[in-house]
Amino acid sequence: MIEDIQKDARGRMKKSVEALKSELVKIRTGRAHSSLLDHVTVEYYGAEVPINQVANVSAADARTLLVTPYERGMIGKIEKAIMQSDLGLNPASQGDVLRVPMPALNEERRKELVKVVRNEAEQARVAIRNIRRDANQDLKSLAKEKEITEDDQRRGEEQIQKLTDQFVAQVDELLENKEQELMAI
Repeated sequence: MIEDIQKDARGRMKKSVEALKSELVKIRTGRAHSSLLDHVTVEYYGAEVPINQVANVSAADARTLLVTPYERGMIGKIEKAIMQSDLGLNPASQGDVLRVPMPALNEERRKELVKVVRNEAEQARVAIRNIRRDANQDLKSLAKEKEITEDDQRRGEEQIQKLTDQFVAQVDELLENKEQELMAI
């Protein structure tokens, strides 16, 4: 029973860290990487699909993304989708490919992005702590129903706390790396 609670808590905490990673990828650093456009969707035969399903996205150099549609007729739709995204990018059509230059970030914008990143990290920490609280409540209810002893409950709570500390440390590490990435010129 205690192992099940810990396994569930570990899985949910891992998902919280993964969610943070996917959010941090969306925050651009001025450097071009293909995952930057992953959340952009394009209208394709009446359905909204991710851009990587209708085009090949690659980094041409450190400041330029190269988007090569699988169908030539999709260039206009892809260009429009990138322009309407919240990324602030302006693609340039060159025949059958799109070049997406990454504008350099000014100091003020970098500081704003650091605030956004810190907020995302804090939300992940809160989610992890909520998972800890839920797990501890499950342990208390088992102890109250006399299915486990108080010593087992205490040991279980200590293990849940170790898990929490471990995942919060991962969040802090991700935050630190992203802040350094953002502030690098």
